[in-house]
Amino acid sequence: MVDQTAALPHAVPDAPAALRWTGRVMSGLVVLFMAFDSTIKLIKIAPVTESFAALGYPDTLARGIGALEAVVTLLYLIPRTSVLGAILLTGIMGGAIASHLRLDDPLFSHTLFGVYLGALAWGGLWLRTPALRALMPLRRFL
Repeated sequence: MVDQTAALPHAVPDAPAALRWTGRVMSGLVVLFMAFDSTIKLIKIAPVTESFAALGYPDTLARGIGALEAVVTLLYLIPRTSVLGAILLTGIMGGAIASHLRLDDPLFSHTLFGVYLGALAWGGLWLRTPALRALMPLRRFL
């Protein structure tokens, strides 16, 4: 197995176990939410149809969006494709934010939920991936 951090200019050591587990839990929460959300769209239950109508989207889009969410969540779950999955997940969350902004939905509970989920996804990925920490290091500001 090839060490992926060896080629990075600033190799970062593995995080302590507590941080890695925190990252896994954070990522797990994102995966659980996205799995639930994609599943209810794929089976197209009444609340999904109602929410699509409230957002101004035809309910015929629900299954396609649910399938897209499932694929993106799977990409996020696989370590080799997790960064691509996080990027695509961020795009999906951006669309959700735009939909809620357009309707002037409540800011903290509806509109910014995508920001919360995206921060949880990227934070979890950052904590559990040494290569990502090397690419985006946190530095002290003194």
